[in-house]
Amino acid sequence: MARSRKKLGEILVGWQVISAEQADKATQQAQKTGKRLGDALVDMGFCKDTDVAKALANQFGMEYFDLDSSGASGKVNTKLVPDDVIKKYHVLPLAKVGNRLQLLIHDPLDLELQDMLRFRLNCEIEPRITARSQIKRFIDGGAPAAAGPKPTDPNASLVTDSIDKTIDKSVDKSMDKSIDISSEEAPIVRLCNRILTEAVKMRASDIHIEPMADRVRLRYRIDGVCIERDNLPKRMQNSMLSRFKLMSSMNIAEKRVPQDGRIKLQVDEAVIDFRVSACPAYHGESVVCRILRPDSVRIGLANLGFEPETLSVFNKIIRRPNGIFLVTGPTGSGKTTTLYTALDILNRPDKKIITAEDPVEYQFEGINQCQVREHIGLTFSAILRSMLRQAPNIILVGEIRDKEVAEIAIQAALTGHLVFSTLHTNDAPSAITRLVDMGVKPFLVASSIQAVLAQRLIRTLCKQCKGALDENVDPKYLRLTGITPEEGAGKILKPVGCSNCNNTGYRGRQAIFEMMMMSSAIRELAFKQAPISDLRRAALAGGMRPLVHDGKVKILKGISTPEEIARNTQVDLDNLPTQD
Repeated sequence: MARSRKKLGEILVGWQVISAEQADKATQQAQKTGKRLGDALVDMGFCKDTDVAKALANQFGMEYFDLDSSGASGKVNTKLVPDDVIKKYHVLPLAKVGNRLQLLIHDPLDLELQDMLRFRLNCEIEPRITARSQIKRFIDGGAPAAAGPKPTDPNASLVTDSIDKTIDKSVDKSMDKSIDISSEEAPIVRLCNRILTEAVKMRASDIHIEPMADRVRLRYRIDGVCIERDNLPKRMQNSMLSRFKLMSSMNIAEKRVPQDGRIKLQVDEAVIDFRVSACPAYHGESVVCRILRPDSVRIGLANLGFEPETLSVFNKIIRRPNGIFLVTGPTGSGKTTTLYTALDILNRPDKKIITAEDPVEYQFEGINQCQVREHIGLTFSAILRSMLRQAPNIILVGEIRDKEVAEIAIQAALTGHLVFSTLHTNDAPSAITRLVDMGVKPFLVASSIQAVLAQRLIRTLCKQCKGALDENVDPKYLRLTGITPEEGAGKILKPVGCSNCNNTGYRGRQAIFEMMMMSSAIRELAFKQAPISDLRRAALAGGMRPLVHDGKVKILKGISTPEEIARNTQVDLDNLPTQD
């Protein structure tokens, strides 16, 4: 077993699976807990155990065996090793040639296990490395996940595989008690669990269960775009919705008012949190499950999409001793992820950090997170007032919604605290006028705000199938992004589509930004309550790079496409001026 000189963390960083910062954090965590670095990386959500397995194979010069690949499960011969050995030690035999047994293992460093197996099985061991989750899934189910129908296959109905066919199709849709929703073996329970598990594996951010007149529509939001997964029978509506409400600790009998809840479910080796919302609609309650992934807020600044210049400014802003730093954008634009990433960087023993959130989506060790509960009077303003008596260094306010919250946040900034918050505006300069419109005095806005960051999320081209040049780009998109024919020649790529990206051509998302630093000119305009157009001109003159310009950089780097930038920058394409 020839081990490479590179360490596990160095290999994963070199493959761009994790950042150097994440490797350092995981190393520290591994030292504290006594775990292996690979286990720490997986536990912290920085990478998958399959990535660790591939890196270990590279490190030790061993063969990596992907048990989820097509036809791989057929190569496993469980008759070669006793069942108790397979289940106890999580190993799988492949083949035996003479006195040598090819064996799938997940930990090449466990030499004691290999020696014990060599003695018990009375043969030499030829180890192959695979992920522990793949071995476990094979042992539990007898086949890898890939052996089932593809999630995107329109013919692979969830109902066909998950619902007991003995359920009478004549069951009246108004009856809930006819189907058991509590037993873990009930068909409806298996269906709901499969929906949650499948959505996680397809990288969905939301699950939409929407009752229609004649069916129940199931959709997943992947990379910000909703795709229809299946149409479920109307007769299953009430039992399925009741099951989701039961899992999220909602009142099953209450169908007249909106309800919120949470679900925790183990998917493979990770525990995933789901935030569930049920809202009455015309044809029945609509349920939306937001998938909260711990790794999504710990991806590191380098993976957010910052260009070097903006990243340098961002790092300086978040380390200032006081003032307000606002992140703006529409719902679903990644504002919370950006602020959480900043908090993760600043979370050190010498800093006291307190947050006020509605709701608390992700839990951070070492940060005091307060949940807003308006029904008992625990509002944003009440929490903020209490925060100031806790002597914090850094305060995060989930969202500035009204004048009262804005004024308290500003007072906190003026009294020596660094305040992070979000605001719903279309661009960075609009944040100034929005606060003034709320009723905040202009001189307070001008003196307290340090910077405003506006952002959008754009889909990125799939790394496995991108590379094809777009020879027929719509000139309208080029004018929008400011790309001349000379600049775009040989650089603009188009989405192709493959199995890795569900034939969309896109996989994953990055943010585009515009950072407005508060200069003396902008502060003066804010004090005078100048219109947005004047504020924007001053910001551009001060070096602010607009969202479209940041999108242009992403296009020329082959990260995204002009159509995607146009879709997310909310520009009226039909009214663009024509070029002569």
